[in-house]
Amino acid sequence: MSVRTQTSEEPAEVVHRAGFACFVGRPNAGKSTLTNALVGQKVAITSNRPQTTRHTVRGIVHRPDSQLILVDTPGLHKPRTLLGERLNDVVRTTWAEVDVIGFCLPANEKIGPGDRFIAKELAGIRKTPKIAIVTKTDLVDSKTLAEQLIAIDRLGKELGITWAEIVPVSATAGKQVDLLADLLVPLLPEGPALYPEGDLTDEPEQVMVAELIREAALEGVRDELPHSIAVVVEEMLPREDRPADKPLLDIHANVFIERSSQKGIIIGPKGRRLKEVGIKSRKHIEALLGTPVFLDLHVKVAKDWQRDPKQLRRLGF
Repeated sequence: MSVRTQTSEEPAEVVHRAGFACFVGRPNAGKSTLTNALVGQKVAITSNRPQTTRHTVRGIVHRPDSQLILVDTPGLHKPRTLLGERLNDVVRTTWAEVDVIGFCLPANEKIGPGDRFIAKELAGIRKTPKIAIVTKTDLVDSKTLAEQLIAIDRLGKELGITWAEIVPVSATAGKQVDLLADLLVPLLPEGPALYPEGDLTDEPEQVMVAELIREAALEGVRDELPHSIAVVVEEMLPREDRPADKPLLDIHANVFIERSSQKGIIIGPKGRRLKEVGIKSRKHIEALLGTPVFLDLHVKVAKDWQRDPKQLRRLGF
């Protein structure tokens, strides 16, 4: 078993490489946090609620010798709804198209049925190199971490997966994040950069704005709501008649839930929750777009949208 930790001298690559890596793992394994840590800026929404990523966000890591494009996928899981099935399809399609797969397993949770379910699927993908990434290492002591590393090595042997590397990281503490990039890059094909210098993601701004609003809406709500919230940005327009040095962007967005009974949870007493959602998300949106924003939020009911193909299409799935 070869477990990688930072050394003072990693060999320098001379050729330029560019390609795609994707992080997979069950919901809440730390994939989005890791993407953001590698890119150095928020491009994927994070939440302590599982199953919050719905779009494959591409984060772009620019280095002198390489360009690493990170594809963040939803967590693979046993689906209970049409939305769940579509999210799983997104994951499998992504796996088939990337140059390297990073399998995220949290250090603080023993390998479970969900991890095995994913590992079995990975075993069927023969050609693509796979790195096992032990996330959230800041939450455990060295003994627990060692046990997890051994368990992951054993899982690979059991299913016939040869891990290109096994690397422990902590995205929140910034531990070994650079090393992970160093290990991913040699597995990419040689070639020129695929995106212009300075681009951090190829997600449309409207999609990212909607995701930031949904992240704020997810905070502090009851357990049954994460799956039920969808956000659609209806329009983003510069406010007319504003002086050039004082621009203002008007953003009108709808927060959709599945049942009328959920409306009160999102809006809160006297509209306080929705106001908090607006304040919190506006701050992130302004940082993302680099301009002052007026955010107009409305809560609407789209009955059982997760199970309705027509509504799923309308909401962008």
